[in-house]
Amino acid sequence: MEPLIRLINIEKYYEAGYGKTFVLRRITLDIKEGEFVTIMGPSGAGKSTLLSILGMLDGAWTGEFYFVEQPVHRLNNKQRVELNKKYIGFVFQSYHLIDNLTVYENLDIPLSYRNIKSSERAGMVGDILDRFHIVGKKDLYPNQLSGGQQQLVAVARAVIANPRLILADEPTGNLHSTQGKEIMELFKRLNDEGTTIIQVTHSETNAKYGHRIIDLADGWLVNPQKTA
Repeated sequence: MEPLIRLINIEKYYEAGYGKTFVLRRITLDIKEGEFVTIMGPSGAGKSTLLSILGMLDGAWTGEFYFVEQPVHRLNNKQRVELNKKYIGFVFQSYHLIDNLTVYENLDIPLSYRNIKSSERAGMVGDILDRFHIVGKKDLYPNQLSGGQQQLVAVARAVIANPRLILADEPTGNLHSTQGKEIMELFKRLNDEGTTIIQVTHSETNAKYGHRIIDLADGWLVNPQKTA
C-alpha cells in the first residue's frame, strides 16, 4: 500500500548575496495513513517550513512530494489548494482565525469548501461547538477571546470537516496545561479513529502521544525513531 505522504529529496533554500542559504536539505520520508508523527528539533531547524510544505502552503521548494498518490511537485498552485482544502486540517501556533468573522463563521469556512448542504453544516458546527465547550462563544469575534480560547477555536476549525491529515504547529503552545492535555487527548482519539496527524512540538509530553519522532537539525533529518 502506498504511503499517504512520500517525500523524496525535498530541499528549500533562499538566495543570499553569496549563494544559497538552505532551510531543508534532502528530506526523504514516508508517512503512512493513520500514523501520528512528531517533528522535533531546535529553533531554526526547519520544522515549521517542512510542515508548511506538507500543508501545501509553501510552493517554493525542490524535490518530489506525493500526497494521496498525487504528484504535488507537478501540480499548479490551484490544484494544490484544492488538495489542501479537501484533505488537510491545519492548526497554527498563531491561530490564523479570520478577525472579521464570528467563531461560528470561522468554523463554517472549512465546510463551505466541501459540497455540504447548509443545513448539514449547521449541525456539524453545532456539534463541534458543543464538543469543545465553546457554544457560549459562537457569536464572538476572535479579538474578544483569550489566546487559549482562540487556539481551541483554531483546533475545532481544523478537525470539523474530518480531514484525512491534521498538521499541527505547536498546537498547545498558547494553552494552559489542562487545555493542552485536552487537545492532545482529542488528537489521540482522532488518530485512533484513523486520522493521520503530524505535529511540530518542543514538548516531550506531547511527543509521547505519537508513534514516532522525526528529528531535524539545521534542515537535515536525523535519526527517525519510534515512541510506541
